[in-house]
Amino acid sequence: MPEKLQVLILCTANSARSQMAEGLLRYIAGDKVDVFSAGRAPSNVNPFAIQAMRGRGIDIASHRSDHVDLYLDREFDFVITVCDSAAESCPVFPGRAERIHWSFPDPAAVTGDESAVLQSFIDVRDGLENKLSAWLNSRNLLE
Repeated sequence: MPEKLQVLILCTANSARSQMAEGLLRYIAGDKVDVFSAGRAPSNVNPFAIQAMRGRGIDIASHRSDHVDLYLDREFDFVITVCDSAAESCPVFPGRAERIHWSFPDPAAVTGDESAVLQSFIDVRDGLENKLSAWLNSRNLLE
């Protein structure tokens, strides 16, 4: 069996998009990938991200928000940015890391009542799942 793909997912705060993508990729790809997420200005995992993922049957409540500097010495096969700010400020990683950028809106920037905000997180979660599934499928990593 080939070595697991090493994947890092970046977003500025590492609180929503990258956290959801990490949880989704781990869930979809299983033991085919080692996945991590980080940000330039890490904060806390957004409670709406946790709730949106719980609705998909994935628990990210124990995730923590890491600074990208923790991973600068690690080699990755892929570095995926999920927000424009992270794509613009993404550091160079050693080795063969292929950079991929998918621009997703910040669900935490949505205003309105709780249901509108949660829906924005669900929409981003579903978009991330579609992108990740298509990407894995294109690499023949889905059964």
